[in-house]
Amino acid sequence: MAKKEVTVEQKLRALYDLQLIDSRVDEIRNVRGELPLEVEDLEDEVAGLNKRLEKLTNDLDTIATGIKDKKNLIEEAKALIKKYGEQQKNVRNNREYNSLSKEIEFQELEIQLAEKHIKEHKAQIVQKNEIIDQTKQKLGERNQHLSHKKGELDAILAETEKEEQSLIAKSEDYQQEIEERLISAYKRIRKNVKNGLAVVPIERGASGGSFFTIPPQVQMEIASRKKIITDEHSGRILVDQELAREEKEKMQALFSKL
Repeated sequence: MAKKEVTVEQKLRALYDLQLIDSRVDEIRNVRGELPLEVEDLEDEVAGLNKRLEKLTNDLDTIATGIKDKKNLIEEAKALIKKYGEQQKNVRNNREYNSLSKEIEFQELEIQLAEKHIKEHKAQIVQKNEIIDQTKQKLGERNQHLSHKKGELDAILAETEKEEQSLIAKSEDYQQEIEERLISAYKRIRKNVKNGLAVVPIERGASGGSFFTIPPQVQMEIASRKKIITDEHSGRILVDQELAREEKEKMQALFSKL
């Protein structure tokens, strides 16, 4: 559907109204600040700590199984030593006796090695349990911090979400009243300038938020509202102070009803 014909002044007013609405949305989002990202980061950290605890617990199970296996190996070695000791009593020559002695010696070494491994495993258990305790403590702190930050975010959302959604809807409505060429320019400027201010009034002879003075002749053209003029330095669309004041009053009345 084609846009209805409107005057340049009406376009300027509509653009400045749109700017005021979008700036109000920016303010609401700035109140939230980094909170959503903080909450997301904390959720990731908590998930990471839970995964670490799960891995540490699995490690303990693996170590416990290792200790059990080594203890079984020791019992088997002791049984073989006893068996070989009994066989030595019935040998027919030194060769058989020495062969059994070597078997006994091998099993004794197996026991020593298994006991060493058990000792190492037990040290690992102590170390793992220390890490688990530290991780649980850190997890508790992070969960508490996360709960606090979520509470903050939920409170802000409850307070501002309705207004934000209403403003976004208003912004979309206002965009329907402005020709696409101007909307595209507005969005492009808004994206590229500080604070998202694409439409600004003249303040003390300069573009709002700028130190660059605007020549008196250009100021007069802006005040005449006969054409859309942009700041040559920032690219922002300029409106006169009186128009800005009138639209601010109108939009403040609108905001107070949301």
